[in-house]
Order: sequence, then C-alpha cells, then structure tokens
Amino acid sequence: MALETFSPVQLVGIRYFISGTLMLLVARALKAHLPSGRELLFTALFGVIILGIGNGCLAFAEEVIPSGLAAMFITTSPFWMVGVEALLPGGERLHGPTIAGMMVGLVGTVLLVGPSVVVHGLGGPVLAGFLLLQLGSFGWSIGSILQRRYQTRAHPVVSGAVAQLATGIVYIVPALLIPTKPIHWTGRGVGALLYLVVFGSIVGYSAYMYALEHLPVSVVSIYNYVNPVVAVLLGWLFYREAFGMREIGAMGIIFVGVAVVKRFSHGRRDLDTAAAETETVSASTGG
Repeated sequence: MALETFSPVQLVGIRYFISGTLMLLVARALKAHLPSGRELLFTALFGVIILGIGNGCLAFAEEVIPSGLAAMFITTSPFWMVGVEALLPGGERLHGPTIAGMMVGLVGTVLLVGPSVVVHGLGGPVLAGFLLLQLGSFGWSIGSILQRRYQTRAHPVVSGAVAQLATGIVYIVPALLIPTKPIHWTGRGVGALLYLVVFGSIVGYSAYMYALEHLPVSVVSIYNYVNPVVAVLLGWLFYREAFGMREIGAMGIIFVGVAVVKRFSHGRRDLDTAAAETETVSASTGG
C-alpha cells in the first residue's frame, strides 16, 4: 500500500528516518546511553546491512511481485541465518531437530501462500523478485549476526534506533538528489507509511533487536514464518480475502514448526551451558 504512494527508495528513507529520529529523541530524553565513536560507526553499519539491504530488497521486490509471494520467498531467511551462524567461528552448531522444525514451518508457509505462486507463475518478474529477496535475506542474516556478536553498551532498542536513522539517511539522500518519481500523497499511502513507522519499525524492529540479543539465532530467525500468518489475518480483516480450512491448517503447521524450533533450540542451549559448566568444575577440581 505504501508503494502506491512512494518509490522504494523514498519509502525506506522516509520510514526509517522518521522512526530512528523519534526513537533517539526519546532515548536522549530518558538519558539512555547513546553510542559514539567506534560503537556508533559499527552499530550504524550493521543496521544499514540489515535494513538497507534486507528491507530495501523487499521494497524493490514488491514493485514486481505481490506481498504474499514476497512473504513466502523470504521464509528462506531462517536457513540463511542459521547457516551463516554455523559457518562462523564459535557459532551455534546445526541441530537436526531444529532444522526439522524449520522445514515444518516452511511447509506450512508454502501451503498458506502457495496458491499465489500458481496464479503468478515462476518466470519473469517472479524469478527476479525471488533472487532479489535472497540477496535481501542474506544481507539481513549477516548483518544480524554481526550485530549480535558486537559488544555494545547501548540497549538493543537504542542500537535499533541508530540502525534505523542510519538506514534512513543512506536512502533519503539519493531520494532527494535523484527523484525517481513524484510522491502522490494519499490518505491510504500516508496511513500505510505511519503503520510501518510505528508497528514495523518502532515496535517490530525494536522487538527483533531485543530478541537478537537474548535468544538463540535459530529461534530469532523463525519470525519470518509468523509474518505470512499476520498478513493473511490482516487481509481477511481489512479486505475480506479468503480465509478457510486451508489457511487454518497451514497456520497450525507453522505454529508446530515454530514450537519445535523453540523447544529444541532451548534444549540444545541448556545442554551446551550445562556441558560448559561441567568442564569448568572439572578443571577447577583437577578432573
């Protein structure tokens, strides 16, 4: 809906410039620690990788493919995130039940939004949208893991605010210097923009940054399976789109997959922690 009024560059730039500015003003008023120097540089850089590449690719892809199809294509993101994390030194190891749970969630998502693939086919714009979203998923994954590993004094919500403002600046400068299309101000477009600012950026991304710091990567990554569920529910609520037994069954499968990932990821983390504690005790007592 927002792309009916704004170009992708304009949308990403305005959205994150507004949300980042508002959040940093509140953080300053509350006297929260604000990053500076090296901490500020890296927090901003990782944010541009996550949002600038990840969400930027999504905005451009939705110019050529429907949002429901885009939601399905980015369900590969958990596999990107878990795979990248496993390849990096000291990363969380791949765990069979976790991967199985992710596969279950993927099946549920395909069942939920798969019919749109049949309608639109897999050639031309759809293939281009798929490849663009894989680039976005990789950017989102690598940026998230780098941010997770970087030691910072700032609260995750403040780090998220810096990331959003940095992304907004990176996009809004070319949007002003090289106008791609005139903005056609409409109530529908402005309403969609405000929704993205409040719920997508201030609420959603702040929650993501907090979860990224406190939960295993495999658990954080599966939010992508919940997005299509929210999209279908909103489509039914506002546009009276079809919602029947197939949708209910698909959502049930998705939630089973999410539950499996959560269950075994926490179990694995507890086992690793217990093993580390055992090794520490053994070392301190001489065996």
